[in-house]
Amino acid sequence: MLNEPIEHKSPEGRFWRKARILLDKHFNLRVEMADEQEVISSVRKNSEFRGANLWTLIFAIFIASIGLNINSPVVIIGAMLISPLMGPVMGIGVGLAITDFGLMKKGGRNLLRASLISVITSALYFWLTPLHEAQSELLARTMPATWDVLVAFFGGLAGIVGATRKEKSNVIAGVAIATALMPPLCTAGFGIATANWYFVMGAFYLYFINCVFICLSTYLMIRYLRFQQRRYEDVDYKRKVRRYILFITLITLVPSIYLSFRIVKESIFESNARRFVNDNFHFASTQILHREFTYNMEGSKIDLLLIGEKLSDSTVKVLRSRLTQYRLDNTDLILRQGIKNQENLDFSQVKASILADINAAEPTPVIVTVTEKKTPDLSKELYALNNNIVYYAAADMPFTATGNNKPDTTMVVVLGVKQRISNAERKRLYDWLKQRLEQDSINLILQEQKK
Repeated sequence: MLNEPIEHKSPEGRFWRKARILLDKHFNLRVEMADEQEVISSVRKNSEFRGANLWTLIFAIFIASIGLNINSPVVIIGAMLISPLMGPVMGIGVGLAITDFGLMKKGGRNLLRASLISVITSALYFWLTPLHEAQSELLARTMPATWDVLVAFFGGLAGIVGATRKEKSNVIAGVAIATALMPPLCTAGFGIATANWYFVMGAFYLYFINCVFICLSTYLMIRYLRFQQRRYEDVDYKRKVRRYILFITLITLVPSIYLSFRIVKESIFESNARRFVNDNFHFASTQILHREFTYNMEGSKIDLLLIGEKLSDSTVKVLRSRLTQYRLDNTDLILRQGIKNQENLDFSQVKASILADINAAEPTPVIVTVTEKKTPDLSKELYALNNNIVYYAAADMPFTATGNNKPDTTMVVVLGVKQRISNAERKRLYDWLKQRLEQDSINLILQEQKK
């Protein structure tokens, strides 16, 4: 009996056949793939570090170091675009995939050489520069996490796909930016120049993560594309190499998972702490001047500096009892009420907090009256406390009572406001000005601006 014709196949079979054809049409990586030998030759060439490649690396390291030093993401991205560090990393991955251990060793030697030159160059720069403060872009390269593993892995996949195409694109440059091989080396150089070994270890670990997982993704993609492998008589040697790959991958991945867990827990704590403060600290005569959230697995802290009327013990007790409602069970609420006589208070942090509030919005111009006796410039602080204030004047003024020739000097503060403010707000400003100007009493005058 003749076989059933294809047309008589079940509808489900026809659907899956069409789906396979469609997927193969759109997702087949062997379409427009360059010749295998051409790809391997290009990877081998890019693994070299001599002449132009070496000088390009040195210049790129200087640019990246300057970018980290002045906290400029644009400069850092520019340095990563011209960095040739991806070459030897991909060389190691391709060498492993096609069992070309000569290419693998060549990539490893050149990567080690490039890494040493990069660290020495960046350490020299940070040793000579007059700017030694660790900025946010630099600090971001000292705490690796699982997300860095994922970025390196998928970045490596994108990189090797781009490297195997007939028509080259800007994929490799994009991968160099995403995986960020260069900034960790510059951060390690900063750590060496400033003898900060925590920075050195964190930066080298991030660099190690990037290198390992770019190599791993390159290895997997080359195996998926079925590049021809070299044949070796010693099968045990191949197995030993694969075991080394698995071992290195695991020792790189496990610490990053722990660090990611800590980062997630810290992020959740800060979110809960911020929500707790925003929901519960609405007092007419008391305001938060500075807040600090400190996460610790053994016990966290919410540290608040308050100005204005002192909160009663019963109010503080109620506030502490509400911590559990915000999943802050192992958290200590510390309230610092008033600025004077505060121990262990970092006034630079208080100033930074005020400036952060100012920079968060477009400030209204504030006119400051300068008098013979110098008073502190309060314009930015006053705007942070109440953005209705458009100008102020502060000075010691002599007052003479009628029938008395002896004048009495009093500090007078005039505040120009856009609209009338409440009595509670007036008292809060009065208390703050007394403390800020270090006066037993002041004469506060509010002038409402005509519209």
